[in-house]
Amino acid sequence: MKSVCVFCGSHAGRGERYRAAARGFGAELARRGLDLVYGGGNVGLMAVVADAALAAGGRVVGVIPRFLLEREVGHPGLTELHVVESMHERKATMAALADAFVALPGGVGTLEELFEAWTWILLGLHAKPVGLLAVDNFFDPLLAYLDRTVEEGFVSPAHRSLLKVSNDPAVLLAKLASAGPPPAAKWTGDESRI
Repeated sequence: MKSVCVFCGSHAGRGERYRAAARGFGAELARRGLDLVYGGGNVGLMAVVADAALAAGGRVVGVIPRFLLEREVGHPGLTELHVVESMHERKATMAALADAFVALPGGVGTLEELFEAWTWILLGLHAKPVGLLAVDNFFDPLLAYLDRTVEEGFVSPAHRSLLKVSNDPAVLLAKLASAGPPPAAKWTGDESRI
């Protein structure tokens, strides 16, 4: 694993705890020599994680659609900034540049990116690990929902176990680095268990 794509909020959230977690994660990536790949923004937790990785000597690669860059939310100090034409191209480029995916706290865009990366594993489009940095119980309701999807037969236990979770950046990155290949997709005609 050489690079990690981080999905997180374009807002910083309430309180210092989310900023502190983003700073800690960015610094840990740099400490391990892992490139940070992210959405290229200079706002919210996106800016915090990028600034922390840069301050710790890390390499930071941003991918931003032109329409967002033109609204002046692009980060000016990155190692690399790829300007693309659409949100779809942004996600595809980030996926191509990353060896793993991690979601920090954020809103619906963060969740959409996380679930798409996870779904791509289930569809056999990639075999890159996916994780959540569990900051101050932020994701507890989501994790409870995911456990309920298994209980009710909508998601298999094997697919649920693909999402790695920790509140410690070092532990989460170790889990992602040691994740084995995902179970092979078996299409049985009842794909309700994806």
